[in-house]
Amino acid sequence: MKILYTTKATATGGRDGKAETDDGLLSVALAAPKELGGKGGATNPEQLFAAGYSACFLGAMKFVGNRDKIAVPADVTVTAQVGIGPRDDGEGFGIAVDLTVSLPGLDKAAAEDLVARAHKVCPYSHATKGNIAVNTAIA
Repeated sequence: MKILYTTKATATGGRDGKAETDDGLLSVALAAPKELGGKGGATNPEQLFAAGYSACFLGAMKFVGNRDKIAVPADVTVTAQVGIGPRDDGEGFGIAVDLTVSLPGLDKAAAEDLVARAHKVCPYSHATKGNIAVNTAIA
């Protein structure tokens, strides 16, 4: 694979610390959510993953639309819901993702086709394939 872009982020303090990119454009305080026994009040890794996945998936839909001559509505949105919990094998934690896509003005069959095509090219979808449950739905 030819790498076109590389970024770097460093975390300190784990779930109760901070994370920042080497260019300084992202710098966030981290806190475990109250639901996991933390204090809450700051960003957590699941929120960062949800933001990244939703943005990447929307980008994949635009890429596919442009490539395949499918008109992607300007007001398209992707919402990623990321859940975390103990794995069934008892060896730690796992995550699951629900992607909800809103494609105003596109009929349901065309929307489902576009989402399926985007799911094949999205780097997040590819990286998680076979590793975590990812469900897609049209809003």
